Formats: sequence, structure tokens, C-alpha cells
Amino acid sequence: MTKTYVLDTNVLLQTPYALNSFGDNTIIIPEVVLEELDKFKKENSELGANARHTARLIDSLRNKGNLSEGVKLENGGTLKIQMNFSHIKLPDGWEDNNDNRILKLCKGLKEQGENVFLVTKDIFERIKADVIGVIAQDFFAEQVPGYNEQYKGRLKVYTTEEKLNEFYKKGKMSIDDVFCYSADYCQTELGERIYNQFFIIYSSSNEKQTALGRFDGNDIVALNFLQERPFGVTPRNAGQKFMQEALMMEADKAPLVIIKGPAGTAKTFYSLAVGLHKIMLERSKLYRKILVCRPNVKLDEDIGFLPGTEQEKIAPFLRPVIDNLEVLIDNDENERYKSEKELKDKVDELFDRKIINTEAIAFIRGRSIVKQWVIIDEAQNLTPKQVKGIITRAGAGTKIILLGDPEQIDHPFLDIRTNGLCYASEKMKGSPLCYQVTLNDDECERSELAYEGARRML
Repeated sequence: MTKTYVLDTNVLLQTPYALNSFGDNTIIIPEVVLEELDKFKKENSELGANARHTARLIDSLRNKGNLSEGVKLENGGTLKIQMNFSHIKLPDGWEDNNDNRILKLCKGLKEQGENVFLVTKDIFERIKADVIGVIAQDFFAEQVPGYNEQYKGRLKVYTTEEKLNEFYKKGKMSIDDVFCYSADYCQTELGERIYNQFFIIYSSSNEKQTALGRFDGNDIVALNFLQERPFGVTPRNAGQKFMQEALMMEADKAPLVIIKGPAGTAKTFYSLAVGLHKIMLERSKLYRKILVCRPNVKLDEDIGFLPGTEQEKIAPFLRPVIDNLEVLIDNDENERYKSEKELKDKVDELFDRKIINTEAIAFIRGRSIVKQWVIIDEAQNLTPKQVKGIITRAGAGTKIILLGDPEQIDHPFLDIRTNGLCYASEKMKGSPLCYQVTLNDDECERSELAYEGARRML
């Protein structure tokens, strides 16, 4: 039976190509959705760009037939523009607003015998649809697996004591020499072999005997940068050692690094430390500067309306970056905060000398970024389209680092399966140009309280 999908405005504002994602079924765009899209068309933002993109797609179909009667799409489906069913009754007390006009349309189509599905990113609209007996769902085309099933970039494996000792000497071992244990402690094969996946390798006879390695596409190889101390920072656990390895690799080998994990695992701190090390301490001068972007939904869409210069507008949102820089530029904990002015001057110097630059995500669109160390903090608040736009801005010699905690999402229409950080992680999994690692709760190094909170407040 052919299905009828009614698309809400938020689906098209986030994913214009959604029109081509429903196979040979019927797609309904309510007239009120066109009205809402029209309000965004002049905005200089991602929402504005998506509204214009959607408008062009629909406009290109007008010469193929009457949109109110239905126009055939290339994938075999049909697109219709539908007027609202104003006579349809909703529960008493429900306001006459745009969301409810869409719900009236859905209910009206259902009463006509159509197999209706409302597609919306709005959770409350989905709940209200259930109340009136209309099936509602999120837009699934950009969804990735649940967080526990997502790629972590690391794996615990086992080998014989003999093979592990050989790995210590040669710095390399066959991936066929490692195995896993199932939940009932039965030995199992490794399974999928993923380029650049990190391994904690245990001796099967003595779990205290371990080594760290990475799959280079052929073998498991030893880490190259275990002895490095970028900007005086020492890795304190396996996750940070993997993170250091990924960050220290040059941009031609590892132009994209994705780091996920809870607060306090030093994601931003380590990324800044390695960036400063590369620019200020290494003679190679492979990078011109550090570019830090920290997405914020309100900021990215409405930055032009805020007072002050670009730097003044985004400064309040970059306070976490400043906090990390204060620790990095003065590693003497006893002396660091004795003179707040001196500490501030040291941080300000990094910005005054253009060693570190900050920008809003909205200003990256359309650029080609060359020979820069790019840190995208809080990347879980990016949409899949935004994260694709950032990655495809990378020019020669640029390294892009996506950081974030998928369990701390502030964007109203994103969740743990649809945010840009997790989307990039799953789509770039196995690419030889991408290194990934997910930090664990027990690798929190901020403070004992931060670790205890992460452990207890699940």
C-alpha cells in the first residue's frame, strides 16, 4: 500500500534533499510549510540556505505538472502541495497555530483513507500526532546507530604472551594474531577490520601485560608518539594516548580527527596543547594558525544582530577555550593564578599575535582553509549538513579536529543519532584519512568530583 508522508518545515530546513528520500510513495508539503519556509529565505544562515534550496527544488518541478494534483519525482514518488483541512476538528483547547494546521491536514488525509505518516523533528508535534491517532516519526535518512552501537575507534583485544613480546620488539604484529572474548568468555574472532582503529592488546595469560597499537590497513603497528609531551602535557590513560597519536600525526596522513567523550576527558585541552606545540615549538611550521569554532545554535543563526565586532560577539561562547589556555600557558599550578592580569595578558597575546583565531561556524561556509589547525568544539551541536560543509572546507595542509560529547546536545532538533559529530564518525569510519577515538567515563581527568559525577550521574 502506498504511503503518504507529510513533511514538517523543520525537516526541509535541516535536510532539503528529504524530498527524494521516500521512494515511490507520496510526499505532501502543507501550504503552511511553504509560508514558514518563505520567512527564512532571506536569512544569511544555514536555515536560509536550506529554505532557498528547497524552494528551488520545488520550483524546478512546476513545469512537470500541477503541484496541487501531484508531480512525479525521478525516484518514482509523487510530490503534492496540499491546502489545509480547516474544517477538521482537533481536541478542545488546541490553538490555531501552524503546527496544529499541519496536524489537521494529517488527520483529514487519514479520514479520507490515506496511509498517513507525519515526518517532523519536533518531538512535541509527534506526541500531539499520537493523541489524534496519526502516526508520526523523525526523519531517519541521516540517523546513525544508537550511541552504544556507534564506532568508538578503539577495541580491547587479546593475544598470546609470545606474540605480545614479539610486538614489543618489532613494533608490529599481524591482525590475525589477536582475538576477542564474548560475554560468556568464549574466544571469538576479531570481526570487522577498520582502518586506523586503535587497540589495547592484552596477554591472554596475564592481563597486566599490555600494549597499545593501531591497525594501519595491513598490520597492527605500535604508536609513534607515546614519548611525546606536546606543550608539556603528558597523557594519563590509554584514551589520551590514542588521542595524542591521532593529533600528532601530520595533516597529510591524518587530516581529520574525531574525538568523542564525556566532560573532563581533556578533548579540548589536548587539541589546543598539540596545536600550540605544532605552531610555537616545532620548526617545521606546518600550520599557520589555530582556528577555534564552537557552534552555538543562537549565535550561528543570529550573530549579525549582536552588538560589537565578530570577536566580541563570539567571545562569551569561547570561555571554555580560554580556561584551557590559562592552564596550558602556565603549568605551575601554585603560581598560575597569583596575578590574574598577567595570566590574561599571556592569553591575550596568543590572540593578538594571531596564533589563535576564533570564528562562528556560519562564517566557514564557502571558504577554503589552508594550513590551519582547526578545532570544532562541541561538534555534537552541528547538523550533518554543517559538519559536511566544515570537512569539505579543508584545503592543503589543514587538520580538522571534531570534538564533543554526544550526550550533551543543546540543538532542539538533534539527538544522539542525528547530530553531526556522530554522523561524521559513522560515515568516516574506516577512512585512511580519519583517526577516531572515544574517551570513557573513567578517563575523566578534570578532578575527582568531575569523575565521580560522570560515574554516578548516568
